Amino acid sequence: MLRGALEARLPGLRVAVTGMSRDERRMIVRTFSDKSLGDCYLYDHAAGRLEKLAELSPWLNESEMAEVRPIHFTSRDGLTLHGYLTLPKGAKPVHLPIVVNPHGGPWARDVWGFDLETQFLANRGVGVLQNNFRGSTGYGKAFWEAGFKQWGGKMQDDITDGVQWLIKERIADPKRIGIYGASYGGYAALAGLAFTPDLYACGVDYVEVSNIFTLLETLPPYWELGRQMMYEMVGDPVKDRELLKQVSPVFHAANIKAPLLVAQGANDPRVKKAESDQIVQALRQGGVDVEYIVKDNEGHRFHNEENRFDFYRRMEVFLARHLGSRAESPPPT
Repeated sequence: MLRGALEARLPGLRVAVTGMSRDERRMIVRTFSDKSLGDCYLYDHAAGRLEKLAELSPWLNESEMAEVRPIHFTSRDGLTLHGYLTLPKGAKPVHLPIVVNPHGGPWARDVWGFDLETQFLANRGVGVLQNNFRGSTGYGKAFWEAGFKQWGGKMQDDITDGVQWLIKERIADPKRIGIYGASYGGYAALAGLAFTPDLYACGVDYVEVSNIFTLLETLPPYWELGRQMMYEMVGDPVKDRELLKQVSPVFHAANIKAPLLVAQGANDPRVKKAESDQIVQALRQGGVDVEYIVKDNEGHRFHNEENRFDFYRRMEVFLARHLGSRAESPPPT
């Protein structure tokens, strides 16, 4: 009831109470939006008074941000799938260049809210599809378990079905669809290029898994207690050897023909640099256009500002080249 009352006073926003006084009269309220990082308020419950304390991203002009719209569609085997579609502000939703952006985890989910990468891509004239494929959290135990041992299988089919839905709705230009992801999302990007090579015009692969065998062989020490769980959810490298070989993109590199941008941290403890080295070597041997970015001072994802700027500048140029989107950065030298 309290949350509903607050959302009525702050329309169009998600609201969360993040702290309160001992007598529960005064509360810190945080808002969430798809066009900013939100605001903080002090709410006096007894008096009904709501006072803004701070804007969390005053440098953002919300009028220039794109709307993140919830969507749903039906998978090929009848499962209802949910996600989010962000289109460039002011663009007609017809035959647009699209980047499919599978989330990492994979036992996580995309949520409605502000996402820097999504807004960055939309600003460059690209629509973004975020699809909560089976195995994503937040949709119940059965939906989560439906993703067990389905890397490259039904989980990937769900991503493909999202693309086909966009094409059927005439939102996506079927010749200008790219796929970009990080960590598991990077795996899904490679799997999309390898297993549905005619669907994508290009791919961006960021700290990805290319070989599930080497991923499981090099689990970091702090994941050791979860090894058996990984075997149950992804596959056992001995018992499920054929399955894991079938769904590891590095063994199907010959199928990949779309240009690829690969980004990797040299000190990544979760997804070793060898994962990227393997796929880059295999693709270059096959004559595929591969751009490879390695940052020696990074781990799992880039955190240093200069590296993030370099990665996103090169990605926007790469997407402009292969999807016909807009780029504001000069080509890398």
